[in-house]
Amino acid sequence: MNKSELITAISQEANLSKADAGRALDALTHVIGTTLKRGESVALVGFGTFQSKDRASRIGRNPQTGAEIKIPAAKVPSFKAGKALKEALN
Repeated sequence: MNKSELITAISQEANLSKADAGRALDALTHVIGTTLKRGESVALVGFGTFQSKDRASRIGRNPQTGAEIKIPAAKVPSFKAGKALKEALN
């Protein structure tokens, strides 16, 4: 499902116009992104938790030359599915 299909599904499920559903989706993704950037987590009970995690620096290899390169440390987004979401899939 891509973004436009998601907007259509949200508009039908919540009985909203596609424009309102698009604005709601954009607001949700913006709020989650800015919250993670501050180092906080977003927990949606039953759905899951969005967090940011620190990834340590490491040594990698350039696939073309085989030379070692240093990959710097970074913050990466993470999602852990909640119990209700896991049960809905099985």
